[in-house]
This record gives sequence, C-alpha cells and structure tokens, in this order.
Amino acid sequence: MTDFLYPFIEGDERDAGPLLVDLAASARAKAAESASLRDATIADQAAVFDAAAAAMAASFRGGGRLFAFGNGGSATDALTAATLFSRPPHGASLPARSLVEDPAVLTALANDVGFDAVFSRQLIASATAGDIALGISTSGTSRNVLHAFDEARRRGLLSVGLTGYGGGEMAASPAVDHCLVVKSDSVHRTQETQAALLFELWSRVQQLVAPDG
Repeated sequence: MTDFLYPFIEGDERDAGPLLVDLAASARAKAAESASLRDATIADQAAVFDAAAAAMAASFRGGGRLFAFGNGGSATDALTAATLFSRPPHGASLPARSLVEDPAVLTALANDVGFDAVFSRQLIASATAGDIALGISTSGTSRNVLHAFDEARRRGLLSVGLTGYGGGEMAASPAVDHCLVVKSDSVHRTQETQAALLFELWSRVQQLVAPDG
C-alpha cells in the first residue's frame, strides 16, 4: 500500500507523464521538509550538540569506546554511526561498535533473557566506565534502549540519546546525559533528520579530537 505516502498513485491516473511529475514534486517537497527540520534541530539544539560533542571527544581521548544501539530504522542508524566513527571517510578512526550487528548475540539474548535486555546485557559484557552509550529511538520510549541507558549510568558510561516527537521518556531520563530531540511527529522525517544529526555529531567530534582541536 502506497496511498499514505503517494495518494496519487492509488488514484485513476493512467498517464505516466503527470504521474512522474507528481512523484518528483513529492520527493522534492519531502527532501525540503527534511532539510528544514535538520537545520532547525541543529539550531535549536546547539547547546546540546556542543556539550555532547565535547563530552564524547573527551571520552575518546581518554580511551573510551562508543557503543551504538536502536531498533528498526534506528538500528540501521546505529550501525551507520558505529561505522562512521570507526571507519571514517577522513580524520581519526575512533573505537566504535554497534550492538545490533551480531544476529547470534541479539537472538540469543532475546530468546534466553528477553528483548528488553538485548542492549543492556551487551553493555554489561563489554562496556566499562568512560565508554559512550549512543542510543537512538524515534519515539523515545523503546524499553530496551531505556534499559541500556540505565545500565550505562550504573557502569559510569557517558550517555547520548537521539529521539523524536516531544522526546518521550528518553528526554526525561536522568540516565541520559545529552539528549538530541527532533521535534517532529513524522517517523520518516525524524529518522532522516536523526541520520543527519549523527553525521553532524561525528563531524564535531572529529574537529575536537584532531591534534589542533
């Protein structure tokens, strides 16, 4: 079903020309909306960005590692973030891994312990004080992400969260040191913006960990 994204496809239009024009216009409008939301979020969250980047850079300089996690589209963003930090297109390679990258670990924990623990248990096994927990949740209410932040706090990790809507429980959690909130009710625009914010966060950290940063 595509009617909720492109209602004109489900209509009676049989002429390919006008349909392609409508599709192109729709794509341009969504791209413009996403870019506007990205710029507005970066401007609105400037202080949070600066504080999060500075804290992450300090962690990396002290030997800290980044652990990224999330569900669904946010899992993809977590994997992308870990890859960006550990295998960057330029600049310093920083230790990072995604807690969604190993299906054997994920399914074992989900089956034997419960899906709410798939990230927190991995932090227990691998993370130490001074590391970074980077959790992503569009709604801000993902139980396994919130449990992971609670565990991160107990273990002395730096916690950075990305969420949408009004921030959800993540934004109110004392276990999250820095929370970047995308103020949108659209899952699609929120996830697009979160991906852009992760790149912006990486760029700022790169500047700070550089020898002259």
